[in-house]
Amino acid sequence: MSTHLTINGKSHQVELPGDVPLLWVLRDEIGLTGTKFGCGVASCGACTVHIDGEAVRSCQVQLSDVWGKVTTIEGVGTPDAMAAIQEAWVETQVAQCGYCQSGQIMQAAALLAENPNPTDADIDDAMLGNLCRCGTYPRIRAAIHTAAGKMKEA
Repeated sequence: MSTHLTINGKSHQVELPGDVPLLWVLRDEIGLTGTKFGCGVASCGACTVHIDGEAVRSCQVQLSDVWGKVTTIEGVGTPDAMAAIQEAWVETQVAQCGYCQSGQIMQAAALLAENPNPTDADIDDAMLGNLCRCGTYPRIRAAIHTAAGKMKEA
């Protein structure tokens, strides 16, 4: 099956069966390894990406079901030009082992796009399905509040 995808603003043509998970297309075909494999059943959030701004678990979205433009962690910002959420993550020193962080950031970015001034309860609800084995949840919450403040200033 030939499929056209727009990923991080760039056009890609892939020749794969339609039932291949988007996660494997991103990592193995396109070479964007920032999106991580965690559980394979959409329970951990490590593979979170955006499709048309909606946070989705790429391990459970089949290639044939991709409905719009895909944004991965690589499309959020770069080390030289970080997005507010990434700056806040660094300033708050969220990452410990770091494995889940790209999925956490993608989920947080979707939350802030929908709700630019979230409460602790809003953050807890939005981030519920994103697991962190290191337990950095208080720093994740703090970083989201910091990013919300940065976005207001911009």
